[in-house]
Amino acid sequence: MSRRLSILSSIILVLFVLVAVQAANIQFLRAPSLNASSLNPRNHTNSTKYPRGEIVAADGTILAQSHATGDAFYPYRRIYPLGSLTAGVVGFTSPYTEPWGLEAEYNSYLTAHAQPAASFEQLLSPTSAADSVTLTLQPAIDRIAAKAMAGQDGAAVVMDPRSGSVLGMYSNPTYNPVPLESTNSKVVLAAFKRYTTNDSYGFPPLGLVATQQTFPPGSTFKVITTTAAVVGRPDLLTKSYPYGAYTKLPDSNKLLYNDGGNKCGGVVSVMLPESCDPGYALLGLDLGANLMSSTANSFGYNEVPPLDFPNVVSSYFPPASAFSNNLPGLAYSAIGQEDVRANTLLQAMVAAAIADGGAMMTPHLMSYISAPDGTIVERFKASVWKNPMTPAQAAQIVPLMENVVKNGTASGVGFLAQDDVAAKTGTAQTFYKQQKRTDDWMIAFAPAKAPTVAVAVVMPFQAVSAYGATVAGPIVKCLIEGALALQAGLPTSGTSTTCAG
Repeated sequence: MSRRLSILSSIILVLFVLVAVQAANIQFLRAPSLNASSLNPRNHTNSTKYPRGEIVAADGTILAQSHATGDAFYPYRRIYPLGSLTAGVVGFTSPYTEPWGLEAEYNSYLTAHAQPAASFEQLLSPTSAADSVTLTLQPAIDRIAAKAMAGQDGAAVVMDPRSGSVLGMYSNPTYNPVPLESTNSKVVLAAFKRYTTNDSYGFPPLGLVATQQTFPPGSTFKVITTTAAVVGRPDLLTKSYPYGAYTKLPDSNKLLYNDGGNKCGGVVSVMLPESCDPGYALLGLDLGANLMSSTANSFGYNEVPPLDFPNVVSSYFPPASAFSNNLPGLAYSAIGQEDVRANTLLQAMVAAAIADGGAMMTPHLMSYISAPDGTIVERFKASVWKNPMTPAQAAQIVPLMENVVKNGTASGVGFLAQDDVAAKTGTAQTFYKQQKRTDDWMIAFAPAKAPTVAVAVVMPFQAVSAYGATVAGPIVKCLIEGALALQAGLPTSGTSTTCAG
Protein backbone atom coordinates (compact mmCIF):
# COMPACT_ATOMS: atom_id res chain seq x y z
CA MET A 1 0.00 0.00 0.00
CA SER A 2 2.75 2.46 0.93
CA ARG A 3 4.55 1.57 -2.32
CA ARG A 4 1.44 2.46 -4.33
CA LEU A 5 1.08 5.75 -2.48
CA SER A 6 4.73 6.51 -3.15
CA ILE A 7 4.30 5.86 -6.89
CA LEU A 8 1.13 7.97 -6.96
CA SER A 9 2.86 10.80 -5.11
CA SER A 10 5.75 10.67 -7.58
CA ILE A 11 3.37 10.81 -10.54
CA ILE A 12 1.49 13.77 -9.05
CA LEU A 13 4.79 15.55 -8.36
CA VAL A 14 5.94 14.98 -11.94
CA LEU A 15 2.62 16.32 -13.24
CA PHE A 16 2.95 19.43 -11.06
CA VAL A 17 6.47 19.98 -12.43
CA LEU A 18 5.21 19.61 -16.00
CA VAL A 19 2.41 22.09 -15.34
CA ALA A 20 4.88 24.56 -13.81
CA VAL A 21 7.30 24.15 -16.74
CA GLN A 22 4.52 24.62 -19.30
CA ALA A 23 3.20 27.67 -17.43
CA ALA A 24 6.68 29.22 -17.43
CA ASN A 25 7.06 28.34 -21.11
CA ILE A 26 3.79 30.07 -22.05
CA GLN A 27 4.11 33.03 -19.68
CA PHE A 28 7.73 33.88 -20.44
CA LEU A 29 9.35 32.02 -23.35
CA ARG A 30 6.41 31.91 -25.76
CA ALA A 31 4.61 35.05 -24.60
CA PRO A 32 6.06 37.39 -27.29
CA SER A 33 5.18 35.06 -30.18
CA LEU A 34 1.72 34.31 -28.76
CA ASN A 35 1.03 38.00 -28.27
CA ALA A 36 1.99 38.72 -31.87
CA SER A 37 0.31 35.67 -33.38
CA SER A 38 -2.37 36.27 -36.01
CA LEU A 39 -4.38 33.52 -34.24
CA ASN A 40 -4.57 35.62 -31.08
CA PRO A 41 -8.11 37.11 -31.08
CA ARG A 42 -6.88 40.14 -29.14
CA ASN A 43 -4.86 41.26 -32.14
CA HIS A 44 -8.06 41.60 -34.14
CA THR A 45 -10.56 42.76 -31.53
CA ASN A 46 -8.19 45.30 -30.00
CA SER A 47 -7.95 47.18 -33.31
CA THR A 48 -11.55 48.35 -32.89
CA LYS A 49 -12.57 47.51 -29.30
CA TYR A 50 -9.79 49.47 -27.60
CA PRO A 51 -7.81 52.58 -28.58
CA ARG A 52 -4.38 51.86 -30.04
CA GLY A 53 -1.35 53.97 -29.29
CA GLU A 54 -0.40 56.86 -31.51
CA ILE A 55 2.27 56.82 -34.20
CA VAL A 56 3.96 60.22 -34.23
CA ALA A 57 6.42 61.83 -36.66
CA ALA A 58 9.67 63.44 -35.53
CA ASP A 59 8.10 66.90 -35.80
CA GLY A 60 5.13 65.92 -33.61
CA THR A 61 2.68 65.32 -36.47
CA ILE A 62 0.20 62.56 -35.68
CA LEU A 63 0.50 59.83 -38.29
CA ALA A 64 -1.95 57.35 -36.75
CA GLN A 65 -4.42 57.55 -33.86
CA SER A 66 -7.66 55.96 -32.68
CA HIS A 67 -10.90 57.96 -32.65
CA ALA A 68 -14.03 57.06 -30.71
CA THR A 69 -16.92 56.22 -33.05
CA GLY A 70 -19.88 55.93 -30.65
CA ASP A 71 -20.56 52.52 -32.19
CA ALA A 72 -21.00 49.85 -29.51
CA PHE A 73 -19.64 47.11 -31.76
CA TYR A 74 -16.73 49.13 -33.22
CA PRO A 75 -16.07 51.80 -30.57
CA TYR A 76 -12.71 52.90 -32.10
CA ARG A 77 -11.54 53.52 -35.62
CA ARG A 78 -7.97 54.18 -36.77
CA ILE A 79 -7.33 57.56 -38.42
CA TYR A 80 -4.33 58.40 -40.62
CA PRO A 81 -4.19 62.21 -40.95
CA LEU A 82 -1.56 62.32 -43.74
CA GLY A 83 -3.27 59.61 -45.77
CA SER A 84 -1.32 58.23 -48.71
CA LEU A 85 1.74 60.41 -48.02
CA THR A 86 2.94 58.19 -45.15
CA ALA A 87 0.69 55.15 -45.66
CA GLY A 88 3.47 53.06 -47.21
CA VAL A 89 5.55 53.23 -44.04
CA VAL A 90 2.93 53.68 -41.30
CA GLY A 91 0.68 50.92 -42.66
CA PHE A 92 -2.78 50.22 -41.29
CA THR A 93 -4.84 47.98 -39.02
CA SER A 94 -8.20 46.43 -39.81
CA PRO A 95 -10.59 43.97 -38.15
CA TYR A 96 -10.54 41.96 -41.37
CA THR A 97 -6.86 41.79 -42.34
CA GLU A 98 -3.46 41.52 -40.71
CA PRO A 99 -1.83 44.80 -39.63
CA TRP A 100 0.58 46.31 -42.13
CA GLY A 101 3.80 48.36 -42.04
CA LEU A 102 4.82 49.93 -38.74
CA GLU A 103 1.36 49.12 -37.36
CA ALA A 104 2.47 45.48 -37.65
CA GLU A 105 6.11 46.01 -36.61
CA TYR A 106 5.13 47.65 -33.31
CA ASN A 107 1.74 45.99 -32.85
CA SER A 108 2.58 44.60 -29.40
CA TYR A 109 3.27 48.14 -28.15
CA LEU A 110 0.43 49.86 -29.99
CA THR A 111 -2.15 47.32 -28.82
CA ALA A 112 -3.65 47.80 -25.36
CA HIS A 113 -1.68 45.70 -22.88
CA ALA A 114 -1.13 45.49 -19.13
CA GLN A 115 0.79 48.48 -17.82
CA PRO A 116 3.30 48.29 -14.93
CA ALA A 117 1.63 48.89 -11.58
CA ALA A 118 2.40 52.30 -10.07
CA SER A 119 0.48 51.68 -6.86
CA PHE A 120 -0.81 48.87 -4.63
CA GLU A 121 -4.33 49.41 -6.05
CA GLN A 122 -3.05 48.95 -9.60
CA LEU A 123 -1.22 45.85 -8.50
CA LEU A 124 -4.52 44.37 -7.32
CA SER A 125 -6.40 45.68 -10.38
CA PRO A 126 -4.02 45.93 -13.36
CA THR A 127 -4.74 48.58 -15.99
CA SER A 128 -4.45 48.10 -19.75
CA ALA A 129 -3.42 50.80 -22.20
CA ALA A 130 -1.35 51.21 -25.35
CA ASP A 131 2.07 52.76 -25.82
CA SER A 132 2.84 55.33 -28.50
CA VAL A 133 5.65 55.17 -31.06
CA THR A 134 7.57 58.28 -32.12
CA LEU A 135 9.46 57.98 -35.41
CA THR A 136 12.51 59.58 -37.00
CA LEU A 137 10.44 60.45 -40.10
CA GLN A 138 10.01 64.08 -41.15
CA PRO A 139 6.76 64.45 -43.15
CA ALA A 140 8.12 67.56 -44.88
CA ILE A 141 10.76 65.40 -46.58
CA ASP A 142 8.14 62.93 -47.80
CA ARG A 143 6.11 65.86 -49.18
CA ILE A 144 9.14 67.01 -51.16
CA ALA A 145 9.65 63.50 -52.55
CA ALA A 146 5.98 63.13 -53.46
CA LYS A 147 5.95 66.45 -55.31
CA ALA A 148 9.25 65.84 -57.11
CA MET A 149 8.30 62.31 -58.20
CA ALA A 150 5.03 63.68 -59.62
CA GLY A 151 3.13 60.42 -59.40
CA GLN A 152 5.73 58.34 -61.24
CA ASP A 153 6.73 54.95 -59.86
CA GLY A 154 9.88 55.08 -57.82
CA ALA A 155 11.33 55.44 -54.34
CA ALA A 156 13.33 57.86 -52.23
CA VAL A 157 15.12 57.25 -48.93
CA VAL A 158 16.73 60.02 -46.87
CA MET A 159 18.92 59.19 -43.86
CA ASP A 160 21.11 60.81 -41.26
CA PRO A 161 24.42 58.98 -41.87
CA ARG A 162 25.61 59.68 -38.34
CA SER A 163 22.85 57.70 -36.63
CA GLY A 164 21.07 55.62 -39.27
CA SER A 165 17.83 57.55 -38.66
CA VAL A 166 15.47 57.37 -41.62
CA LEU A 167 14.34 60.96 -42.17
CA GLY A 168 12.21 60.27 -45.22
CA MET A 169 10.96 57.18 -47.04
CA TYR A 170 8.48 57.64 -49.85
CA SER A 171 7.40 55.29 -52.62
CA ASN A 172 5.06 55.30 -55.59
CA PRO A 173 2.67 53.62 -56.00
CA THR A 174 1.04 54.32 -52.65
CA TYR A 175 -2.50 53.90 -51.33
CA ASN A 176 -5.31 55.57 -49.41
CA PRO A 177 -5.74 53.85 -46.01
CA VAL A 178 -9.31 55.13 -45.46
CA PRO A 179 -11.25 52.21 -47.02
CA LEU A 180 -9.08 49.72 -45.13
CA GLU A 181 -10.44 51.15 -41.88
CA SER A 182 -14.08 50.59 -42.85
CA THR A 183 -16.27 48.44 -40.61
CA ASN A 184 -17.77 46.98 -43.78
CA SER A 185 -15.86 43.83 -44.63
CA LYS A 186 -16.72 44.08 -48.33
CA VAL A 187 -15.24 47.57 -48.55
CA VAL A 188 -12.06 46.47 -46.76
CA LEU A 189 -11.52 43.32 -48.79
CA ALA A 190 -12.20 45.11 -52.08
CA ALA A 191 -9.63 47.78 -51.18
CA PHE A 192 -7.13 45.15 -50.04
CA LYS A 193 -7.51 43.28 -53.34
CA ARG A 194 -7.07 46.53 -55.28
CA TYR A 195 -3.98 47.54 -53.29
CA THR A 196 -2.29 44.16 -53.65
CA THR A 197 -2.76 44.17 -57.43
CA ASN A 198 0.26 45.24 -59.47
CA ASP A 199 0.16 48.51 -61.35
CA SER A 200 1.22 48.82 -65.00
CA TYR A 201 4.91 48.43 -64.03
CA GLY A 202 4.41 45.46 -61.75
CA PHE A 203 4.38 47.20 -58.36
CA PRO A 204 1.52 46.71 -55.86
CA PRO A 205 0.57 49.76 -53.75
CA LEU A 206 0.99 47.65 -50.60
CA GLY A 207 4.53 46.63 -51.62
CA LEU A 208 6.79 49.50 -50.52
CA VAL A 209 9.15 50.07 -53.46
CA ALA A 210 11.88 51.52 -51.22
CA THR A 211 12.32 48.30 -49.24
CA GLN A 212 10.60 45.52 -51.20
CA GLN A 213 11.75 46.05 -54.80
CA THR A 214 15.24 45.72 -56.27
CA PHE A 215 16.71 47.11 -59.49
CA PRO A 216 20.09 47.00 -61.23
CA PRO A 217 22.04 49.84 -59.58
CA GLY A 218 23.95 50.78 -62.71
CA SER A 219 26.87 53.12 -62.27
CA THR A 220 26.05 53.92 -58.64
CA PHE A 221 27.69 50.54 -57.99
CA LYS A 222 31.00 52.01 -59.15
CA VAL A 223 31.48 53.49 -55.68
CA ILE A 224 31.61 49.90 -54.39
CA THR A 225 33.99 48.87 -57.17
CA THR A 226 36.11 51.89 -56.20
CA THR A 227 36.00 50.78 -52.57
CA ALA A 228 37.24 47.32 -53.59
CA ALA A 229 40.28 48.99 -55.14
CA VAL A 230 40.85 51.33 -52.21
CA VAL A 231 40.57 48.51 -49.65
CA GLY A 232 42.06 45.53 -51.48
CA ARG A 233 44.11 46.74 -54.48
CA PRO A 234 45.25 50.34 -53.96
CA ASP A 235 47.82 49.83 -56.72
CA LEU A 236 44.96 49.83 -59.24
CA LEU A 237 43.96 53.37 -58.27
CA THR A 238 46.92 54.73 -60.24
CA LYS A 239 46.67 52.33 -63.16
CA SER A 240 45.71 54.11 -66.37
CA TYR A 241 43.01 52.28 -68.30
CA PRO A 242 42.79 52.55 -72.09
CA TYR A 243 41.11 55.61 -73.53
CA GLY A 244 38.31 54.64 -75.89
CA ALA A 245 34.61 54.23 -76.51
CA TYR A 246 34.56 50.49 -75.77
CA THR A 247 36.57 47.54 -74.53
CA LYS A 248 36.67 43.93 -75.65
CA LEU A 249 35.65 41.48 -72.96
CA PRO A 250 37.69 38.32 -72.26
CA ASP A 251 36.52 34.85 -73.30
CA SER A 252 33.96 36.33 -75.69
CA ASN A 253 33.48 38.43 -78.77
CA LYS A 254 31.48 41.01 -76.78
CA LEU A 255 32.33 44.70 -76.84
CA LEU A 256 31.32 46.76 -73.79
CA TYR A 257 30.58 50.32 -74.95
CA ASN A 258 30.55 53.47 -72.90
CA ASP A 259 27.16 55.15 -72.67
CA GLY A 260 26.51 57.17 -75.80
CA GLY A 261 29.71 55.89 -77.40
CA ASN A 262 31.76 58.61 -75.73
CA LYS A 263 35.46 57.95 -75.24
CA CYS A 264 36.81 57.70 -71.69
CA GLY A 265 39.59 56.15 -69.66
CA GLY A 266 42.51 56.94 -67.39
CA VAL A 267 42.94 56.49 -63.64
CA VAL A 268 40.10 55.92 -61.15
CA SER A 269 40.02 59.55 -60.00
CA VAL A 270 39.21 60.54 -63.59
CA MET A 271 36.95 57.62 -64.46
CA LEU A 272 34.51 57.84 -61.51
CA PRO A 273 33.36 61.45 -62.10
CA GLU A 274 32.80 60.77 -65.81
CA SER A 275 31.39 57.29 -65.04
CA CYS A 276 33.56 55.42 -67.54
CA ASP A 277 31.94 52.05 -68.26
CA PRO A 278 34.78 50.35 -70.22
CA GLY A 279 37.40 51.46 -67.71
CA TYR A 280 35.39 50.28 -64.71
CA ALA A 281 34.65 46.97 -66.42
CA LEU A 282 38.40 46.41 -66.81
CA LEU A 283 38.96 47.54 -63.22
CA GLY A 284 36.43 44.94 -62.05
CA LEU A 285 38.29 42.24 -63.99
CA ASP A 286 41.59 43.32 -62.41
CA LEU A 287 40.03 43.26 -58.94
CA GLY A 288 38.75 39.75 -59.47
CA ALA A 289 35.61 37.91 -58.46
CA ASN A 290 36.63 37.23 -54.85
CA LEU A 291 37.39 40.86 -53.98
CA MET A 292 34.36 42.19 -55.87
CA SER A 293 31.99 39.77 -54.11
CA SER A 294 33.48 40.28 -50.65
CA THR A 295 33.35 44.07 -51.02
CA ALA A 296 29.70 43.99 -52.11
CA ASN A 297 28.93 41.79 -49.11
CA SER A 298 30.78 44.20 -46.81
CA PHE A 299 28.22 46.83 -47.84
CA GLY A 300 25.29 44.56 -46.96
CA TYR A 301 24.58 42.86 -50.26
CA ASN A 302 23.01 39.41 -49.85
CA GLU A 303 21.74 40.32 -46.37
CA VAL A 304 18.46 41.82 -45.24
CA PRO A 305 19.11 45.35 -43.89
CA PRO A 306 18.11 45.40 -40.20
CA LEU A 307 15.44 48.09 -40.57
CA ASP A 308 12.56 47.92 -38.08
CA PHE A 309 10.03 47.33 -40.84
CA PRO A 310 8.36 44.14 -42.13
CA ASN A 311 9.34 42.27 -45.29
CA VAL A 312 12.49 44.18 -46.23
CA VAL A 313 14.27 42.36 -49.06
CA SER A 314 17.98 41.89 -49.61
CA SER A 315 20.06 43.26 -52.46
CA TYR A 316 22.02 40.82 -54.61
CA PHE A 317 25.56 40.49 -55.89
CA PRO A 318 26.60 37.09 -57.31
CA PRO A 319 29.02 34.89 -55.37
CA ALA A 320 32.56 34.68 -56.70
CA SER A 321 31.88 31.15 -57.99
CA ALA A 322 29.31 32.56 -60.43
CA PHE A 323 32.12 34.22 -62.40
CA SER A 324 34.45 31.23 -62.69
CA ASN A 325 33.39 30.74 -66.32
CA ASN A 326 31.82 34.15 -66.86
CA LEU A 327 34.40 36.92 -66.94
CA PRO A 328 32.14 39.13 -69.10
CA GLY A 329 29.57 38.82 -66.33
CA LEU A 330 32.13 40.08 -63.82
CA ALA A 331 32.88 43.06 -66.06
CA TYR A 332 29.21 43.98 -66.31
CA SER A 333 28.67 43.40 -62.57
CA ALA A 334 31.47 45.87 -61.79
CA ILE A 335 29.33 48.59 -63.41
CA GLY A 336 26.12 47.50 -61.64
CA GLN A 337 24.57 45.52 -64.48
CA GLU A 338 24.27 41.78 -65.23
CA ASP A 339 22.53 40.13 -62.21
CA VAL A 340 23.31 42.83 -59.63
CA ARG A 341 20.19 44.12 -57.85
CA ALA A 342 19.80 46.75 -55.14
CA ASN A 343 16.94 48.22 -53.16
CA THR A 344 16.68 51.93 -52.42
CA LEU A 345 17.19 51.49 -48.69
CA LEU A 346 20.57 49.80 -49.11
CA GLN A 347 21.61 52.36 -51.71
CA ALA A 348 20.99 55.14 -49.18
CA MET A 349 22.96 53.14 -46.62
CA VAL A 350 25.89 52.80 -49.05
CA ALA A 351 25.98 56.58 -49.49
CA ALA A 352 25.65 57.01 -45.73
CA ALA A 353 28.53 54.62 -45.03
CA ILE A 354 30.91 56.58 -47.25
CA ALA A 355 29.65 59.82 -45.71
CA ASP A 356 30.18 58.54 -42.16
CA GLY A 357 33.80 57.52 -42.56
CA GLY A 358 33.12 53.91 -43.51
CA ALA A 359 30.64 53.11 -40.72
CA MET A 360 27.30 51.77 -41.97
CA MET A 361 24.88 52.52 -39.15
CA THR A 362 21.87 50.34 -38.35
CA PRO A 363 18.89 51.95 -40.10
CA HIS A 364 15.84 52.69 -37.99
CA LEU A 365 12.41 54.33 -38.10
CA MET A 366 11.58 54.21 -34.39
CA SER A 367 13.02 56.98 -32.27
CA TYR A 368 11.39 56.04 -28.96
CA ILE A 369 8.33 54.35 -27.46
CA SER A 370 6.45 56.05 -24.64
CA ALA A 371 3.92 54.81 -22.11
CA PRO A 372 0.55 56.55 -21.59
CA ASP A 373 2.04 58.60 -18.74
CA GLY A 374 4.86 59.83 -21.01
CA THR A 375 7.66 57.72 -19.56
CA ILE A 376 10.06 56.26 -22.12
CA VAL A 377 9.57 52.52 -22.54
CA GLU A 378 12.26 52.05 -25.15
CA ARG A 379 14.65 54.33 -27.03
CA PHE A 380 16.60 53.36 -30.12
CA LYS A 381 20.33 53.18 -29.51
CA ALA A 382 22.50 53.94 -32.53
CA SER A 383 24.87 51.12 -33.51
CA VAL A 384 27.17 50.20 -36.38
CA TRP A 385 25.89 47.41 -38.63
CA LYS A 386 28.91 47.09 -40.92
CA ASN A 387 32.34 48.66 -41.48
CA PRO A 388 33.13 48.29 -45.19
CA MET A 389 36.13 50.62 -44.93
CA THR A 390 38.17 52.73 -42.56
CA PRO A 391 37.78 56.51 -42.22
CA ALA A 392 41.02 57.01 -44.16
CA GLN A 393 39.76 54.81 -46.99
CA ALA A 394 36.39 56.56 -47.09
CA ALA A 395 38.20 59.89 -47.27
CA GLN A 396 39.72 58.79 -50.59
CA ILE A 397 36.28 58.24 -52.14
CA VAL A 398 34.53 61.41 -50.91
CA PRO A 399 36.42 63.85 -53.19
CA LEU A 400 35.77 61.61 -56.20
CA MET A 401 32.03 61.82 -55.51
CA GLU A 402 32.35 65.59 -55.02
CA ASN A 403 33.90 65.76 -58.49
CA VAL A 404 30.87 63.90 -59.90
CA VAL A 405 28.93 67.05 -58.96
CA LYS A 406 31.61 69.62 -59.81
CA ASN A 407 32.68 68.37 -63.23
CA GLY A 408 31.19 64.92 -63.78
CA THR A 409 27.87 63.34 -64.71
CA ALA A 410 25.92 65.29 -62.04
CA SER A 411 27.39 68.69 -62.90
CA GLY A 412 24.20 69.76 -64.68
CA VAL A 413 21.80 68.94 -61.84
CA GLY A 414 22.18 72.38 -60.28
CA PHE A 415 23.12 71.47 -56.72
CA LEU A 416 23.63 74.54 -54.57
CA ALA A 417 27.33 75.28 -54.04
CA GLN A 418 26.78 75.88 -50.32
CA ASP A 419 25.28 72.40 -49.93
CA ASP A 420 28.66 70.82 -50.90
CA VAL A 421 27.07 67.70 -52.40
CA ALA A 422 28.89 64.46 -53.19
CA ALA A 423 27.02 62.09 -55.50
CA LYS A 424 27.06 59.24 -57.99
CA THR A 425 24.67 58.83 -60.88
CA GLY A 426 23.41 55.54 -62.28
CA THR A 427 21.59 54.69 -65.49
CA ALA A 428 20.95 50.96 -65.74
CA GLN A 429 19.89 49.51 -69.07
CA THR A 430 16.86 47.31 -68.61
CA PHE A 431 13.72 46.04 -70.31
CA TYR A 432 10.04 46.19 -69.55
CA LYS A 433 7.64 44.12 -71.65
CA GLN A 434 10.38 43.64 -74.24
CA GLN A 435 10.92 47.39 -74.58
CA LYS A 436 14.25 49.01 -73.76
CA ARG A 437 14.05 51.16 -70.64
CA THR A 438 16.38 52.65 -68.02
CA ASP A 439 16.36 52.44 -64.24
CA ASP A 440 17.61 55.86 -63.20
CA TRP A 441 19.47 56.33 -59.91
CA MET A 442 21.33 58.83 -57.86
CA ILE A 443 22.95 58.42 -54.46
CA ALA A 444 24.35 61.43 -52.65
CA PHE A 445 25.29 63.01 -49.33
CA ALA A 446 25.86 66.51 -48.00
CA PRO A 447 27.63 68.56 -46.84
CA ALA A 448 30.56 66.48 -48.10
CA LYS A 449 32.99 67.84 -45.49
CA ALA A 450 30.68 66.99 -42.55
CA PRO A 451 27.71 64.97 -43.86
CA THR A 452 24.35 65.07 -42.11
CA VAL A 453 22.14 63.84 -44.97
CA ALA A 454 22.38 60.81 -47.28
CA VAL A 455 19.92 60.16 -50.09
CA ALA A 456 19.07 57.48 -52.65
CA VAL A 457 16.45 57.83 -55.39
CA VAL A 458 15.42 55.33 -58.06
CA MET A 459 13.01 55.97 -60.90
CA PRO A 460 12.52 52.66 -62.73
CA PHE A 461 11.46 51.93 -66.30
CA GLN A 462 12.16 55.39 -67.66
CA ALA A 463 12.67 56.18 -71.34
CA VAL A 464 15.80 54.81 -72.96
CA SER A 465 16.93 58.42 -73.47
CA ALA A 466 16.69 59.19 -69.72
CA TYR A 467 19.61 59.36 -67.28
CA GLY A 468 20.10 59.17 -63.55
CA ALA A 469 21.29 62.78 -63.56
CA THR A 470 18.28 64.09 -65.47
CA VAL A 471 15.53 62.03 -63.80
CA ALA A 472 16.69 61.13 -60.27
CA GLY A 473 19.04 64.12 -59.94
CA PRO A 474 16.41 66.88 -59.54
CA ILE A 475 14.61 64.80 -56.92
CA VAL A 476 17.83 64.28 -54.95
CA LYS A 477 18.60 67.99 -55.23
CA CYS A 478 15.23 68.90 -53.68
CA LEU A 479 15.55 66.30 -50.93
CA ILE A 480 19.03 67.46 -49.93
CA GLU A 481 17.96 71.10 -49.89
CA GLY A 482 14.87 70.28 -47.85
CA ALA A 483 16.65 68.03 -45.36
CA LEU A 484 19.46 70.52 -44.78
CA ALA A 485 16.92 73.30 -44.34
CA LEU A 486 15.03 71.25 -41.74
CA GLN A 487 18.23 70.53 -39.85
CA ALA A 488 19.00 74.26 -39.84
CA GLY A 489 15.50 75.14 -38.64
CA LEU A 490 14.59 76.83 -41.94
CA PRO A 491 11.60 76.35 -44.30
CA THR A 492 11.95 73.17 -46.35
CA SER A 493 11.73 75.07 -49.60
CA GLY A 494 15.35 76.11 -49.12
CA THR A 495 16.33 78.58 -51.84
CA SER A 496 14.66 76.73 -54.73
CA THR A 497 10.96 77.44 -55.14
CA THR A 498 10.60 74.31 -57.31
CA CYS A 499 11.55 72.18 -54.33
CA ALA A 500 8.86 73.34 -51.87
CA GLY A 501 7.18 70.43 -50.12
